[in-house]
Amino acid sequence: MKEPEVTLELALKHGLTEEEFERAKNFLGRTPNYTELGCYSVMWSEHCSYKNSIALLKTLPRSGSRLLVQAGEENAGLVDIGDGLAIAFKIESHNHPSAVEPYQGAATGVGGILRDIFTMGARPIAALDSLRFGNLDNQKTKFLLNGVVKGIGDYGNCFGVPTVAGEVYFEEAYQDNCLVNAMAVGVVKTNRIAKAVAKGKGNPVFIVGSSTGRDGIHGATFASEELTDESESRRSNVQVGDPFAEKLLLEATLEIIKKGLIVGIQDMGAAGIICSTSEMSARGKCGMKINLDLVPLRENDMSAYEILLSESQERMLVIGKKGCEAEIKKVFEKWDLQCVQIGEVIEEDKLEFYKDGKLAALIPASSLVLGGGAPVYYREWKEPEYFERLKNVDLSNLPEVKDLNSALLKLLSSPNITNKSWIYHQYDYTVGTNTVIQPGCDAAVIRIKKTNKAIAVKTDCNGRYVYLNPKRGTMIAVAEAARNVACTGALPIAITNCLNFGNPYDPEIYWQFKEAIEGMREACIVFDTPVTGGNVSFYNESQNYTVYPTPVIGMLGLIENINHITTSYFKDEGDLIYLIGETKAEIGGSEFLKTFFNKIEGDIPQIDLQLEKKEIDTLLELIKQNLVKSAHDVSDGGLAVALAECCVMNRKKKIGAKVNLNFNFRKDFYLFSETQSRIIITIENDKLKTFESILKEKGIPFQQIGVVGGNELIINDDLKLNLEEIEDAYYNSFSRILEGK
Repeated sequence: MKEPEVTLELALKHGLTEEEFERAKNFLGRTPNYTELGCYSVMWSEHCSYKNSIALLKTLPRSGSRLLVQAGEENAGLVDIGDGLAIAFKIESHNHPSAVEPYQGAATGVGGILRDIFTMGARPIAALDSLRFGNLDNQKTKFLLNGVVKGIGDYGNCFGVPTVAGEVYFEEAYQDNCLVNAMAVGVVKTNRIAKAVAKGKGNPVFIVGSSTGRDGIHGATFASEELTDESESRRSNVQVGDPFAEKLLLEATLEIIKKGLIVGIQDMGAAGIICSTSEMSARGKCGMKINLDLVPLRENDMSAYEILLSESQERMLVIGKKGCEAEIKKVFEKWDLQCVQIGEVIEEDKLEFYKDGKLAALIPASSLVLGGGAPVYYREWKEPEYFERLKNVDLSNLPEVKDLNSALLKLLSSPNITNKSWIYHQYDYTVGTNTVIQPGCDAAVIRIKKTNKAIAVKTDCNGRYVYLNPKRGTMIAVAEAARNVACTGALPIAITNCLNFGNPYDPEIYWQFKEAIEGMREACIVFDTPVTGGNVSFYNESQNYTVYPTPVIGMLGLIENINHITTSYFKDEGDLIYLIGETKAEIGGSEFLKTFFNKIEGDIPQIDLQLEKKEIDTLLELIKQNLVKSAHDVSDGGLAVALAECCVMNRKKKIGAKVNLNFNFRKDFYLFSETQSRIIITIENDKLKTFESILKEKGIPFQQIGVVGGNELIINDDLKLNLEEIEDAYYNSFSRILEGK
């Protein structure tokens, strides 16, 4: 194929700006050829370079005593949990691919994040997801939901990793741009950690795993632009996954790492070969000489451009130790996988790619990557007009909802609150036999075999809150994720994040991003949960909608003693019910406000980070002293919803409660307020004095609000529902909504 002449017009079509085109020419000392232009196009795309976000991301706390690598240094974050073990974990988006091809988009999102984990030498032990869709009464939403859920389930189930937790929200803002964020967690011995680095002159470079095809070419560029009417025709930008091949790749990868045969290894995700060769070379301050004729192909007549940019799945780049070539190949042959040496490491900072015996591209490796030659921008920002207007809306004059029984059932039936067992029952969440707390509680808990430890994991973000107040909304996302893992008995120790926003060139969008980063920074400092890495997904816009700013938090918590694992639901007759924290009339941005008044406005709940941290620390102390029988945070839907969930969350043993509340403002606001830093705790009667004395000593606000027992939820003389009604609303509504009933 004759390559087209490279001009500014062609560079602009590749997503580069005129300034960036000149920058590339300066690095090369000449005009790039067509293949080289493609390399700069994908590597300097937002998806790979983080050019519009990295300056702000560097303000986040990215180091800590438990962190074994700093954010961005490796394929995933790595946190020391003691006993010679570490947890690798990361979250990433696959939004644009899932919007045009939901099944493969979601499936390959799961596959990609799993590879990031096991290229660290870690065996994946859990997967999570955070999903956002448009209105459920829309047929396209149902199509996307079905495809995404099936894609996640099929890939995870076939691969053999349990999908243990997640979240699903439905809002009109996500109508054209669904968000599909996939998280994976793995465990690794600290003496077997693999690095994503190339070094050592003459060391062999292998491509391993599946063959290379034309699927996914310019997928990174596709993820760095808004969706349009033409997006539907760009299905070739969506990769196709093979979970069975990935399972084999996992075992082969862990074996070569265990045997000490390699220098480095990296997943071929976004931007394929050009990404892994350039990033690994830049980390090792070296280069590579690659013969593209040796790359196993599954399609004929592929050009150097196509081979370098292909995003075919289930592939890795391996830097072997010289002299271990035969042994490396033997391992991959055993697992029935391709393993082909395609080049070698060189000392110079350059990537030489040959095709048909000719030099197809010659690029300085460092010029392509983040922290090297990739551009870094500080975008303009401007506070949106809507911010003050919506924040200052007076909600006190809304008509009072009097029928509180019907109100609670309606909220329990709403798509954002009702139980999503229809979704998670399609996932295998017990494979591996490590899942202690399954989907449906505050956070998932996975035990670490051959130790007395367990980890808790959770994804969390309220996009409405972040839209109405980006800084405080993001603080709340971090705080709620921390509260969720603490309710299981886990100490929050680190986060990963997936930052989903609109077009960063829009000053109002960039203001949302800047404010969210500041909120995350402040919260993570207070909770001592450094950011281990993650993903930025911009351009989540269409001609009709811009998504709510959605900085999803993936929280990791550590339980040192599995005897301290705590669940969310009520246990036994006679247990005392306590509410930690104070309730205020805070319904701005709430599910109550949206469900009953179809409004997304008002000042969102306040958050006192220091109080939240003190509550979490106190809760963990109470759990360690065996004073707590259950703990459940109060979040979406407020106190009444949380109490109802506590009654029916354990379907094997539903149990009611009689609650007495001191209504110091209107009852509907009190029951459905989403005031932060509140936890429902149950204890045994004979532990009352010790329990209350600790709370008083720590200065934690609390009140005893009721007793567990019976087959009804009773709140004062104002609300009385039998558990069958609650269970039906909570567990069966989602299926009825999908069926249009």
